[in-house]
Amino acid sequence: MSDSLSRFDLRILEQMQKDCSISTTELADRVGLSQSPCWRRLQRLKDEGYIQRQVAVLDRAKFGSSLYIWAYLKMATLTDEQRAEFVRDIQLIPEILECHTVFGEMDIVMKVIARSLEWYQKFIFDTILKLPGVQDIQSTVTLIELKSTTEIPLTGVQVGQAD
Repeated sequence: MSDSLSRFDLRILEQMQKDCSISTTELADRVGLSQSPCWRRLQRLKDEGYIQRQVAVLDRAKFGSSLYIWAYLKMATLTDEQRAEFVRDIQLIPEILECHTVFGEMDIVMKVIARSLEWYQKFIFDTILKLPGVQDIQSTVTLIELKSTTEIPLTGVQVGQAD
């Protein structure tokens, strides 16, 4: 799919990852296009799913103290119905920011935002251990966030033939 991207498309995507609130005029200036072609390219990138949604990134410190905790789950063998229930359940828990299946000793890794360690301990017993198939949990508490970004690096992405 990326072979249909031009160098202008990549510039647009890079700028949108930095700040999607800029006007089309400002975006066009930054990528070196006039406003109408820039707007059309931006709409195409949205229509083709390169841009899934536009969101505001909040400063979590403004909302009080919080911790990021990585929870590693060992799962029992689940039926298709239980697996679907597990996925539905985690989608409804706002404190689970990310959830991935992984290879290795554990089966699932979750990024959880927690108000405190005491809160997290209650969350484990009241929420995580009640999910279908959860057998064991190991957790890692982060101390300091050294880097956090949502930007996907676009350097090296193959450029299509036409601009």
